[in-house]
Amino acid sequence: QVQLVESGGGLVQAGGSLRLSCAASTGTASTYVMAWFRRAPGKEREFVAAVSWSGSRTYYADSVKGRFTISRDNAKNTVYLQMNSLKPEDSAVYYCAADLPDKDVLAVIADPAVYDYWGQGTQVTVSS
Repeated sequence: QVQLVESGGGLVQAGGSLRLSCAASTGTASTYVMAWFRRAPGKEREFVAAVSWSGSRTYYADSVKGRFTISRDNAKNTVYLQMNSLKPEDSAVYYCAADLPDKDVLAVIADPAVYDYWGQGTQVTVSS
């Protein structure tokens, strides 16, 4: 069992930056793909970014590519999401997820149904 705890959300003006963190309860998570998803009010949960267990491969939604950076520190059992040039449409609850997708392709890694372990979420609000 892996427990995930997100932090770092808050209120920021458009164009600003935030860094989200997700701490895993066990070192086992260091072997998992770690991902960030988000859900805005009235919308479906959507994939944001993911990182392979080693950190060597990263995956991004087109909407955040070039603005967001995902990284991980396995020594600290933590994954990060650096969010720059934030836009009001980035406002959402951001969730951390972990699991072992059976295929290393974006279509699989971006599917929330693949992930068994989820954090409680952290709110990000970007004002215009």
